[in-house]
Amino acid sequence: MKRCLLPFLALVSCATPSGTAPAPEVAAPASAPTAPALPQEVRLADLRQLTFGGENAEAYWSFDGRQLSLQARLEGMGCDRIFRMAVDAQEAKPALTPVSTGQGATTCAHFLPGDQEVIYASTHLGGDACPPRPDHSMGYVWALYDTYDIFKSGADGVLTHLTASPGYDAEGTVCAKDGSIIFTSVRDGDLELYRMDRDGKNVRRLTHTPGYDGGAFFNADCTKIVWRASRPRPGKEQDDYKALLDKGLVRPTKLELYVANADGSEARQVTWLNAAAFAPFFHPNGRRILFSSNHGDPKGREFDIWAVDVDGSNLERITHAPGFDGFPMFSPDGKWLVFSSNRATAPGRNDTNVFLARWVEDAKPAAAPETATERIKRDATFLAAPERDGRGIDTPGLEAAGRFIETRFQELGLKPAGDGGTYRQVFPVTTAVKAGAGTQVTLGGTVVPADAFTVLGFSSQGVAEGPLVFAGYGIVEPSLKVDDYAKLSVKGKLVVVRRFVPDSATFADTDKQRRFGDLRYKAWVAAQRGAKALIVVDWPEAPTPAVKDWSPPPEASLPGLAPEGHGDAGLPVVVVKRSVMEPLMGPLTQRKRVEGRIAVKLEPEQRDAFNVAGLLEAGEGKAPGAIVIGAHYDHLGFGGRNSLAPDRHEPHVGADDNASGVAGLLEIARTLAEQRGQLKRDVLFVAFSGEETGVLGSTHFTRQRGDAGMKGIAAMLNLDMVGRLRSGGLTVLGAESASEWGPLVTAACDKARVSCSASGDGYGPSDHSPFYAAGVPVLHFFTGAHSDYHKPTDTVDGLNVAGTARVAGIVSDVALALDGKAALTYRKVPSPAPRGDMRSFNASLGTVPDYAGPPQGQKGMLLAGVRAGGAADQAGMKRGDILVRLGKHGIGGVEDLMFVLNSAKPGETVRAVVLREGKEVPLEVTFQESKRPR
Repeated sequence: MKRCLLPFLALVSCATPSGTAPAPEVAAPASAPTAPALPQEVRLADLRQLTFGGENAEAYWSFDGRQLSLQARLEGMGCDRIFRMAVDAQEAKPALTPVSTGQGATTCAHFLPGDQEVIYASTHLGGDACPPRPDHSMGYVWALYDTYDIFKSGADGVLTHLTASPGYDAEGTVCAKDGSIIFTSVRDGDLELYRMDRDGKNVRRLTHTPGYDGGAFFNADCTKIVWRASRPRPGKEQDDYKALLDKGLVRPTKLELYVANADGSEARQVTWLNAAAFAPFFHPNGRRILFSSNHGDPKGREFDIWAVDVDGSNLERITHAPGFDGFPMFSPDGKWLVFSSNRATAPGRNDTNVFLARWVEDAKPAAAPETATERIKRDATFLAAPERDGRGIDTPGLEAAGRFIETRFQELGLKPAGDGGTYRQVFPVTTAVKAGAGTQVTLGGTVVPADAFTVLGFSSQGVAEGPLVFAGYGIVEPSLKVDDYAKLSVKGKLVVVRRFVPDSATFADTDKQRRFGDLRYKAWVAAQRGAKALIVVDWPEAPTPAVKDWSPPPEASLPGLAPEGHGDAGLPVVVVKRSVMEPLMGPLTQRKRVEGRIAVKLEPEQRDAFNVAGLLEAGEGKAPGAIVIGAHYDHLGFGGRNSLAPDRHEPHVGADDNASGVAGLLEIARTLAEQRGQLKRDVLFVAFSGEETGVLGSTHFTRQRGDAGMKGIAAMLNLDMVGRLRSGGLTVLGAESASEWGPLVTAACDKARVSCSASGDGYGPSDHSPFYAAGVPVLHFFTGAHSDYHKPTDTVDGLNVAGTARVAGIVSDVALALDGKAALTYRKVPSPAPRGDMRSFNASLGTVPDYAGPPQGQKGMLLAGVRAGGAADQAGMKRGDILVRLGKHGIGGVEDLMFVLNSAKPGETVRAVVLREGKEVPLEVTFQESKRPR
């Protein structure tokens, strides 16, 4: 049917253009009776035909649900006109009332809130005649008439010109809340989406990717938009697209659906049908989309209505009639669906008519085969359920997640590859710490009650006695002109500091609040100045006396005592309640002598964590060297120090980080098991634990194998945060770790029709890093950071599971491409600073920490590796060294290095000391310029 891909989606107006009288009603022509819905069309009931003859399409509801507007070309009409009709259950053949005058072509009409004004697009300023039809000698193309502009008509018929930029402006629809208009325009040289106020002012661009973006609609509360788009690939496809666009044409044969926030941010592709998908409209619940597509018809001629969830899962066919079904739109109450169809057309005619059906929400459609998208969603939903306790290292939920993965590995036919013929690789993790007997705080001669203080997990053990000295917030930062230790002598004393940061403009941004309010930072500053202990209290600083009736904010609860990684702060650290310090703050601020004694004894508790490992053996003639495909299944539990919402003690469910990676891992295992005959290398699938605690599981894997065993690993492919594929595409890190990666990644991404950006060495804050440090080429697949990272809001409903399925396909294809014909060439390349230098924005050392720490509880930072060409590499540091001193600062662990680097300057040369094979080795290190980590 010629009209099966109408380019314009909108509600249509009941207003009349300026200067014309209301047109008379048009009688409905005689027609055949309405055909009932087909048996397979279980979502449709009480089907009713509303128009009878001609080409009628794009019928949409008014906001009050009492009438429809439609675009129609009846007998004798040269181009489409806009009509409206009342929806009356008692009227068998509703009359059509013209809205447009027939001058030029009109389309894309949409009511504004209140139903008193309407917008629509028209070519009438370019002439009364219909614009010429497009030249189909170039195939099926749409014409983008440059005379189309958007107008607003009031109830009085006065027409207001809303868009006046040269070129095509059309496809406008309206937000029901504020009347803002989303539309398509070529004003910046490409077909992009824009949004403007209801009066045409405040135009802002929403999309920026080459290709056609159009037919957009808001959801019910105007927080999201959905639209159709083409994404021609760079090269010939984009050249062809631009050549057509220069002629005012676009080819609509490959359109996919996209969803974004209403401002265009977080845009993500929903479908990968490789067909024409168009006319998307949100289900009233906002979680599902109805649209039209020729998906499933090899000839591309049959169009039906489909439904899909906003995350790309649960694709469902709604209509089954031969020919064309399209332009679905729900009534405002969600009870009725209006759409256009060829069904019930008399023999020998090509009519398209408008139909109305009651929507059956609780219908049970025929079961469809489960797809990769549904499997990934199912697995991610289990792993990221609140019942999994955020998969914290010390939670029952992590154990349940591990058992789940074991069962799935077994179902997929993977052989156990863990300890003693099991799937588990067990390693110890410190999961808790408690204050032991003898822990006591005495201040001003008074023993502090046990419930009025807490020891921090990074506190050193022992006894510290001496006078107290007050040091404000304990912050020293020359760039901010802040030094709370100025003119203070704290060596050999117990320092008291305020918790958090000052309530001032200097510390207004979140980054400064987190950085300078960090308790370990305050402890490090005190230790560097020779303090014997640190006492922290939530004692807010009163504003200037000019502020009347000031009262301090409620006291923050004492932080919990929890493990804080390897290495202590070098001095005892406690946090006390305000009531403890209240009688002492006056004397302290007056520099009177107050004595104190802090005794700390910590008793760590360990339990076994475990990786889950399963082996898929290749067939005959396999190449030496296995491929490891991994993802971590642990997360932050109920929050803690690594949470970016530290005040919320609730499950941080980690749907993207990293339930998405594990769900992708399981889908890859299924895919490769089904294609085992093509597999030329053994594949070891590993779900790592302890990643959030410092890549402990992957470090255990590499240590257990040793250097000799790691030579049997040909490559490591890591999936970490692959659940939010957006318009920016897939990031593939580590692509420079082997010179052969580039073509393999490009081929796999092209096959999946996913834009990929591949670069970087193999270091980074995830499980691939220990493999790269051990000499293995790696790739890290990553769909990007987002505002829900390390927060309880990283939930399943934020995932793009269809995108995760694409990533899983890419990884599967890369694994299959490692066929043993050519070995990967391991490369060490310079790269930006790793996680160990994350807080350093001044100087870089170029070390890669081993987060499991040195053996036997030694102090210092164990090096998993050094970056090629970095300061540590040039100084002669090596993998396996333990860094114990840097300049005048002792290094007790990774945190100490971060603080040292933050205070260092590029070009500064200092003396470093490392332990190598039990002996101290002095080295001269010249710091390099730091770069922000990825």
